[in-house]
Amino acid sequence: MRLKQTLPVAILVMAPAAAILLILISISFGTKNISLGEVWQAIVHFDPNNVDHQIIRVSRMPRAIGALLIGAFLAVSGALMQGMTRNYLASPSMMGVSDGSVFLVTLAMIFLPTGGSVSLIAMSMIGSALGAAIVFGIAWLIPNGMSPVKLAILGTIIGTFLSGVSAAVSSYFQISQGLSFWYNARLNQMDPELIKMSIPFAIVGLALAIGLSKSITVLSLGDEVSTNLGQRTMLVRILSILSVVILTGVSVALAGKIAFIGLIIPHIARFLSGMDYRWIIPVSGVLGGLFLAFCDILSRFVNQPFETPIGVLTALFGVPFFLYLIKTRGGGKHV
Repeated sequence: MRLKQTLPVAILVMAPAAAILLILISISFGTKNISLGEVWQAIVHFDPNNVDHQIIRVSRMPRAIGALLIGAFLAVSGALMQGMTRNYLASPSMMGVSDGSVFLVTLAMIFLPTGGSVSLIAMSMIGSALGAAIVFGIAWLIPNGMSPVKLAILGTIIGTFLSGVSAAVSSYFQISQGLSFWYNARLNQMDPELIKMSIPFAIVGLALAIGLSKSITVLSLGDEVSTNLGQRTMLVRILSILSVVILTGVSVALAGKIAFIGLIIPHIARFLSGMDYRWIIPVSGVLGGLFLAFCDILSRFVNQPFETPIGVLTALFGVPFFLYLIKTRGGGKHV
């Protein structure tokens, strides 16, 4: 018990140092390696005429910070989804939430080409809500549709359908090249202005998640227990879905669809923190950010001098973990 109480505290305390270390490594290594001294100079004494300083400020720093943020958002979303549904396979990428975002972003790029950053983020969040509504709506209508395996299959089918429609529409309107960013999740094309615009939305989503953490712990015990304890389960679920929609929508708007983080990280956080979501949610956020930042760095070394798509790296970890969950958990619904 003491270990379960100490580990999450230690993780949260060490997180800032680990994040700074990963940011420095991420900024230093790439197609062109840059010394840490030059990185420091670019931060404290920026010279707009220095090419290295421009690379650091415009490309690598937003990329490193964006990876930390996106990983955190997706991991927190996955933790919320697993807790409120008691489904160990629930995650934004498995439940069609991310694909819904990509679908609406595609429509926005076609019909609202002059829309700004806020418009893009808003459409992405609406798409997240659409994807979640379709998947969970159909799941409620079919027998045993909320079971982990059936819900995962349904989410995959709907996600594939939305992704296919997005690709077909973008091809018809001849904007496939411009939309490849959202299909392939390229962290190296992170927009610094879009990151700034996304912060207020992200704060709302994270605040909701933290505020609901105690209620999610109760909800994860089952509807009957939750109701007997006087909890308004429907309100908790609606607010949880709202948080997931915001965080996933922001993530997709920033870097496109990235799979498996919302599936893997909450399980690791639960193993380290116990069953209390007041610890699981913040630990998931920390581990998710560090995990994606690490994968982003690793992607530059797997196939040098070329970069491996970030989705390939997350899949290398995620697919075996997914199969492990299927084998060890079977069709059970508890998390």
